[in-house]
This record gives sequence, structure tokens and C-alpha cells, in this order.
Amino acid sequence: MSQTVAVLDIGKTNVKLALFDEGRLLWEKSAPNRVLPGSPYPHEDVESGWSFFLDALREAARTHRIGAIVPTAHGAAGALIGESNLAAPVMDYEFKGIDEIEPDYAKLRPPFSQSLSPKLPAGLNLGRQLAYQKWRCPDLFAKAKHFVGYPQYWAWRLSGVAVSEVTTLGAHGDLWLPRQGQVSSLVGALDVGHLLPPMRRAFDPLGPIQPDIAAATGLAPETPVFCGIHDSNASLLPYLVSRQAPFTVLSTGTWVILMSVGLSLDQLDPRDDTLANVDVLGRPIACGRFMGGREYAVIAGGGGNPDIDAIERVIASGTIALPCFSGQGGPYATTEGVVRGEVAARDRAALATLYCALVSDLLLTRMGATIGDLIVEGTFARNRPFCQTLGALRPTQRVFGAEDAAGTARGAAMLAQWPPSYLIAEPSPIAPISISGLDSYRKAWTATVDRIV
Repeated sequence: MSQTVAVLDIGKTNVKLALFDEGRLLWEKSAPNRVLPGSPYPHEDVESGWSFFLDALREAARTHRIGAIVPTAHGAAGALIGESNLAAPVMDYEFKGIDEIEPDYAKLRPPFSQSLSPKLPAGLNLGRQLAYQKWRCPDLFAKAKHFVGYPQYWAWRLSGVAVSEVTTLGAHGDLWLPRQGQVSSLVGALDVGHLLPPMRRAFDPLGPIQPDIAAATGLAPETPVFCGIHDSNASLLPYLVSRQAPFTVLSTGTWVILMSVGLSLDQLDPRDDTLANVDVLGRPIACGRFMGGREYAVIAGGGGNPDIDAIERVIASGTIALPCFSGQGGPYATTEGVVRGEVAARDRAALATLYCALVSDLLLTRMGATIGDLIVEGTFARNRPFCQTLGALRPTQRVFGAEDAAGTARGAAMLAQWPPSYLIAEPSPIAPISISGLDSYRKAWTATVDRIV
């Protein structure tokens, strides 16, 4: 039966409420997501987000009958919750002060061979955040009844039901063993097992919204709340039900997450920032990542997409961008990005596009993702020269573009009826093109980055 699903989409940059009916976007509203400075560490502006969602749900409910709510949120965030409120603020994963615990945390972190979770900068390992909160904020930590992933925090706030969920625990957090499908040794080493509520699946209904939320928004009191999902995994859902493995989805936004379904995990290497995430059914998925959206903005000096003529001008000039322009993510996160050569202001977006395509190509090769279709989803799907350049770099693989600004939310909406009974929209094929000088340009770029230690 058709129903309108409201998705709470909590990204690093924006928060959004989007309504869907069998995959069709009906309504959406967004606002900037903020990080608050100060004690005890920089943290998510949860209350502003909560106010936004209540207002947006109230507005949407005036014209749509909402039949279900599903949250999705970025990774590397979790919430210590008490009886009815947060026990501690939700840490911003870019908090660099967390580095002070690294000598002690390194003794507890499970090896990559078990966790398939590399050591990441700042708070990108969720277990590292949890250790910092326990060791540096003991008074707040002592108030915690549960520790939940960020999507499940919003589900708890809506329904009052606290649960754990595998796509969030399995997202480079050091807390999960993807091959074994169980929590890692870190949970015992930190003595936090009692804080993890029961496991539920992302598509499980937890219960109805709480009465005060129904009263504040005008939603029906019986409106169910679903467990929710890590946002990159939400982007993957449409393809899990519509494609045969092997294939790779490039989920693009602030981060570029490359998720290869049906690929061996044997070539994953923590030095490359390749790792395993866990899909909605609990299966390990080979992944690579870099902060492509942020790096693109730095190199391009703003927004906008280039054309192929601009790509070829940059190639002809020999100007190259070398990683890394974000200070986190990817195989060269610890090196400082630099542009070698001169580039006209009008061609900076072309240089950024080439850079992001080359890093994506490098990660695909190192992951062993040399067969199967490549589906570009999110921000970069609307940058056609990026898709064309990626296709030219990897001529034996077909490239598709899912030009859908609501791709993550659309995937999350599927959880309210899993597996979906409706047809999934197919991404558009990107016609192969030849780009003059690209092969030589890639060889020069690769030879230079190979010398980066």
C-alpha cells in the first residue's frame, strides 16, 4: 500500500526533511547544520536540528498525510543518552583535541585485520569518541544509560525506544567485526557493552511517535518510527534491490564514499583509507573514501561545474592538484594539498573535477574494483564532466549518473517498506568520450602522488 514517508536527513552540512511516496519526492525543506564550540568539546547543534524537524513536520503535515518516519544521519557520530535527554553533547567528528588520548586508545583499538576499520583523524573513529567521553568527561559519561548511533538517536527522540543498528556501528568505528557480524574487542576493553541497546535492523519499526510530538506536529499518534540508517548506506539501498553484483556506488557530497558490492575484502588497506562498511543486511562492503566535496570546493574556489573544453585546457597546461585539501580522508590525508602550475580562475572547477576523478580512479584501482558498473550518486552526478572523466579513466567499466539531489533520503524512505514493491528509477548511462591528453596527464599525476610518503 502506498504511503507518504518522512525522512529526517541529518548531514554534516545540512539537515533536511523530505517526503516520499513510492520513491517520488513530494516535499522537502532544509536548513544549515551547525557545530557549536565550547565545553566539553565542539558538538552538534542538536536542539536547533530538533526544532527544525518539528517545525518542518508540522508544515508538511498540513498538506500531506505522513504514514511513517525514517531517520538517516552521517557517520562518526553517536549519542550518550540518559533517561530522557542527552547525557553528553554529540561530538563533532572534526574535534582535534581528541588526539590527546591516542597513546592510550591505540592500546585498545582492534587490529585492522579484524575490524576492517582504519585509524582515522580526529573523531572519525566512533570508538575513539566514546573513549574520550569516558576518560575525559567521566561525570557526563556516568549519566549515560545507552550509547546509540546518530540515526538511532533521532529515532529514540521520536519514539522513546533505544536500539543499536549495524550500518552505524559498522561505519569505521572500531566497534564492529564485519566478517563475524558482532561487536569488536573494543567494546569489552572500554567496558561499554552495557550501554549498547538491543540490535535492530534499519527497516524495523520501533513504535509510534511519542504523544507530545504528535501534539506538536499534528501527525497521527500511531505514526511509526523506523530504526534508521547510516547515510552512505542509504544511498546504496536502491542498487541493492535493482542490480546484480559486482558494481560500485560513488556516494558523493561532503564525502565521496566508494562502495563496491560483490568485491573481495582482501585488497583493503588502512594506509589507503579503504575499509569495510556494513550494509543493511549485515554484509561487509568494500569501501574507499576521501573528502571529495570539501576538497573540490577548496580547489575550485567556490561552486560550479566545468565543461569538457575546460578539462582539456587544464590537461594541456600540465597543472595538477596534489592531495590533500581537507586534512582528512583518503590515502594522503596527512599531506598538505598543493597546486603545481598555473590555472585561470575560470578553469579552477575543471582542475577540481580532474583531481576528484583521479583520486576516485586511484581508490577504485587499489580496492580492486576493476569490474562492474560505476554509479555516481549525489553532488558529483550533476557534474557531467566528472562522470565523463571517470569513464574515460576506466574505459572497461560503464558509468551511470544518478542526478538526484535527494538520493540519500530517497534510499532511506525505502526502509518503511523493505524490500520495496515499487520500481526503482534507473540512473542515466554516461556515454563514453575521449579526452585529449588524459592518459598522459594521469601518468604524470600518478607518478607524482606515488612519491608522497
